[in-house]
Amino acid sequence: MSTALHLAKPTDFERVDALVSQFHQEFGLDISDSHRAGAIQPLLDGVPHGMIYLLGLPRAPVGYIVVSLGWSIELGGLDGFVDEFFVRPSVRGRGIATEVLHELSHALGAAGVKALHLEVDAEADNAQRLYKRAGFEPRERYSLMSRYL
Repeated sequence: MSTALHLAKPTDFERVDALVSQFHQEFGLDISDSHRAGAIQPLLDGVPHGMIYLLGLPRAPVGYIVVSLGWSIELGGLDGFVDEFFVRPSVRGRGIATEVLHELSHALGAAGVKALHLEVDAEADNAQRLYKRAGFEPRERYSLMSRYL
């Protein structure tokens, strides 16, 4: 299987928005259209804080992945965080997600990113197995904490 990653551009807004909306609906996230658009558009316009990749054919994507960029003294530089990752339910179980995570990790590493992080539901066994197959490991000393501003 070969699932290409395509950096999403401003002209991809409708495709990205439809996929993000489907993801949010599936996971019960109640986010308004304007909020979603306001979060998507800067990434498509090239804001340096992250990017959205479409999975598969650019005109008929099977999913998307969003990576936010940060900086880590501990890790020695640029790091990434998978903010959202979605594969359409109709094509799940075909190895697409594993392939995407490997390809993305390789591309980001070649671009100088030192580590790629993600969070996963503690009860989502299938997702945890997927991420472990793709080389992600829990960081035993760390727990994700948030403060909303």
